[in-house]
Amino acid sequence: MGESNQRRIIRKLDLELFIASLTPQPTPQAHLEQYTTSEAIAANMLYLATYTNGDIIGKSIIDLGCGTGRLGLGAAFLGAKNVVGVDVDRLAVKTAYENSEKTFLTENTEWINGDIASISGKFDTVLQNPPFGVQTREADRAFLLKALEVGSSVYSFHNHPEVDLKLVKLLKNQDFIQVSPSPFLEQFISKHGGYVKAVYSMCMTIPKLFSFHKKMKYDFIIDLYVIKKL
Repeated sequence: MGESNQRRIIRKLDLELFIASLTPQPTPQAHLEQYTTSEAIAANMLYLATYTNGDIIGKSIIDLGCGTGRLGLGAAFLGAKNVVGVDVDRLAVKTAYENSEKTFLTENTEWINGDIASISGKFDTVLQNPPFGVQTREADRAFLLKALEVGSSVYSFHNHPEVDLKLVKLLKNQDFIQVSPSPFLEQFISKHGGYVKAVYSMCMTIPKLFSFHKKMKYDFIIDLYVIKKL
């Protein structure tokens, strides 16, 4: 993407349409908590990272647990210098590469099939939608530790600590609402060399994917943590 395109503000709608054009997870697995990040949620994260905090354009990006590449390719579309995506699911990584081909973004993107524990190096920005720990307790902690090890700025989704129907109702009419961090996560992040700059609650809707889902769709709150390395 050329310098002139990098400096042009991309409309949020165009970003959502770009993300929607990407092939989603072909065979989601419950034990990996593979829920496709919705276009609106992904665009919220990327827009805040790009135009509020200046953490995407011209930056080196790593997408931990990249799935089919929605966050990483969104960052490349917005003008990231280079993007690395990592996931343990071979088919997801293959799909991410195919998505990069389809969107003509192979030149500055790289996709790795492997565990996040194998990743080293330094990146300007980490993007991640880690497993929330519903199937495997505290599964998101390993992602936070790796993010704080390799990144200067971290954008990480986490489960909202309580069921708040009033907040769900408010979020039906707003993209996000700034909230206070979970005391536990804030302490965990501080203990491992970071600090929470901001937390934004968003309403996530997922369709019925697995046999244990009883409803056709679920609305729940997720929190976007914006974290800076000390």
